[in-house]
Amino acid sequence: MKRMIGIRIILWTIVSLFILIGSSTALAQTKTVILSTTTSTQDSGLLDVLIPIFEKNTGYFVKTIAVGSGQAMAMGQKGEADVLLVHSPAAEKKFVAEGYGINRRIIMHNDFIIVGPPTDSAKIKGIKSASEAFKKIASVQALFLSRSDKSGTHTKEMDIWKSAGIKPDGEKWYQQTGLGMGQTLSVTAEKKGYTLADRGTYLALKKNLGLDILVEGDAILLNIYHVIEVNPAKWPKVSADGGKAFADFMVSKETQEIIKTFGVDKFGSPLFFPDAGKKEEELGK
Repeated sequence: MKRMIGIRIILWTIVSLFILIGSSTALAQTKTVILSTTTSTQDSGLLDVLIPIFEKNTGYFVKTIAVGSGQAMAMGQKGEADVLLVHSPAAEKKFVAEGYGINRRIIMHNDFIIVGPPTDSAKIKGIKSASEAFKKIASVQALFLSRSDKSGTHTKEMDIWKSAGIKPDGEKWYQQTGLGMGQTLSVTAEKKGYTLADRGTYLALKKNLGLDILVEGDAILLNIYHVIEVNPAKWPKVSADGGKAFADFMVSKETQEIIKTFGVDKFGSPLFFPDAGKKEEELGK
């Protein structure tokens, strides 16, 4: 009899342990936020600073998936992410208009730059117009590396080629990497070519590249980031609370202050400029 009681106690203990583990796993799952974002926020190191603070403040665990803005929004369209941090304004507006995202809020900006080897065979250094610089690169058939990944950077590059009246696809001097910003910069450096990059990622990797900033300051090169919550009405299984918590964190005063000074100590200037509460039309002026 005593033996039977002992066995029952052991079995009950095992069952209770499994129930406890199951409950803990379920709790962990509900406290996970899937962030789909751009490679630039990852490669620049900004998320390495911000995410631990968010996790400590809220108890959420952030699973970061760094891809191009186009791929990030594709994940949102499938309900595979809870919140997006992206930089492709036209595509973002379409994403929200089609009901996939809600509460699109501006976070920060920096700018795109055209970088290349110090030798600058296309002689574009100092040109004020990005489209004119692209025309010169095409005219001398200087090697240009494109991300070609439907990212915000790739979309901006296509806008500049269009404004220049040039269709580079298929040209021998125009090579597509299909890679993120950091990797594309590395390939560009290795091949001594030209590319379009966001300033933050370039500055973060500059010391190992051997590439110079050749064109900057054109209004078309403005690079604006927004946070968008994936619409729970469209995808009920997304972590709506987690997505909102992260979005609220990104526009908070504390986070905006961190963004304001991020990179100053290392590069002498910030990699991004905080913009929460502003309108896009106010930027770049």
